[in-house]
Amino acid sequence: MYTAIARNKRNTWFILIGFVVLLGAIGLLAGWLAGNNWWVTAFILVFAAGYATFQYFFADREAIAMSGAVPVTQTDAPRFYRLVENLCITTGTPMPRLYVVEDPAPNAFATGRTPEEASITVTTGLFELMTDRELEGVLGHELGHIRNYDIRVSLIVFGLVVAVGVLADLVLRFSFFGGRGGGRSNVVFLLFGIVASLVAPLLAGAVQAAISRQREYLADATSAMTTRDPEGLASALQKLGEYGRPLQKANTSMAHLWISDPLKPGAMARLFSTHPPIADRIERLREIGGSF
Repeated sequence: MYTAIARNKRNTWFILIGFVVLLGAIGLLAGWLAGNNWWVTAFILVFAAGYATFQYFFADREAIAMSGAVPVTQTDAPRFYRLVENLCITTGTPMPRLYVVEDPAPNAFATGRTPEEASITVTTGLFELMTDRELEGVLGHELGHIRNYDIRVSLIVFGLVVAVGVLADLVLRFSFFGGRGGGRSNVVFLLFGIVASLVAPLLAGAVQAAISRQREYLADATSAMTTRDPEGLASALQKLGEYGRPLQKANTSMAHLWISDPLKPGAMARLFSTHPPIADRIERLREIGGSF
């Protein structure tokens, strides 16, 4: 169990470090093409950091509003409240705010910068589909996101993705409107700028998806450790795979928050999916169960 959690954390940081190296390389190239005007790179990096900071403080409220969730109390949703309360007592985690989305698609997500400011949102379709054992596994997964500070990591990656997009666009502009040198050199820079502007956002999206997939594996492992019942979450994931459907108010920007992909799959779903394949998640959970 602890080995699985440590491995996922380690893989997440490897991806983040690689992403930061890529970001720095593009930034240095942009400054060089601007005629060694390194203030351009510094300005864009500071802007990206400021934008990420803004999202850090307001992204949780934006996600709840975009999902159409409404707050519920113990009286409104006693089953929901009871299961979350029991998990919080077991782990010593503060009781999060609870929200419900009126949607037949079974799904759930957690958000919040810290455990003290967290919330868990579930759809009505999830209540109807899951047994208490399965629902406990799903809620343990969402509580795992809270306890592991996954939202904070996601926002860091979001800021890096924004910075990569801005810097790639800057490289293209400097290449097109007069980079260093002339003649053949300008043609090379123009071609490189075009390639960078196309490839960098795609690569950033792929890294963002990879980060999210690692956090999903980690939350699965955390849920299994909390409930001591990995088969409960495995059964819930099996149902999500069989009966899952797109949400009525699905939003691409918050797709990585849900326990199951809330969007319709596209042609490149495997590369840019923010969720690992459900079959892989179930297999890992059953391997963990064998170690208990």
